[in-house]
Amino acid sequence: MPTPTVTRVTSARIPTDYGEFQLGYYNNTIDDKAHLAFYMGDDLAGDDVLVRVHSECLTGDIFGSRRCDCGEQLDRALQLIAEEGRGVLVYLRQEGRGIGLLQKIHAYNLQDAGHDTVDANLMLGHGADERSYALASCILKDLGITSVRLITNNPDKISALEADGIKVNDRVDLPCTVHPENSQYLKTKAERFNHMLRLANPPS
Repeated sequence: MPTPTVTRVTSARIPTDYGEFQLGYYNNTIDDKAHLAFYMGDDLAGDDVLVRVHSECLTGDIFGSRRCDCGEQLDRALQLIAEEGRGVLVYLRQEGRGIGLLQKIHAYNLQDAGHDTVDANLMLGHGADERSYALASCILKDLGITSVRLITNNPDKISALEADGIKVNDRVDLPCTVHPENSQYLKTKAERFNHMLRLANPPS
């Protein structure tokens, strides 16, 4: 695969419940999707910037699905950035761990039949996780960021950014709330993806 590049096309002010952010729209040389930077602060260039790299999850981010913890993670990351007054949320358009919305819905049906998220993806002919973080690294470099404090529970995200030249000097964890609908999902994250989960309400 050729080395990806990104181009910031435009940006605009976005007032939110957490404060005022800027939304940057990026084109890239890998796909035809609009990847985004949602950032706060006048000057992001430099070291140890608070960063969340978030993969699109329409069901969790928009509809509040309790099958996953994505919407909760998105909200918490924006809150942390707002509390600091400076930071970036890179929003990558790679739905369903990279398999797309239609295939994710098919995977949901397989999960309801008793398969976990990994096996459901494999049964559909996909990898367990097809995401790439190369474009996130490009976006961070475009913003002048050289090292980060990464808001994540995912060790693969740390290693991927570092392989692309973004130093991860600290990890900020995201507590997970367990619901009946996402308990198996969180268990799979911990056991099969080695996510470093801290449960906000551990089962008794």
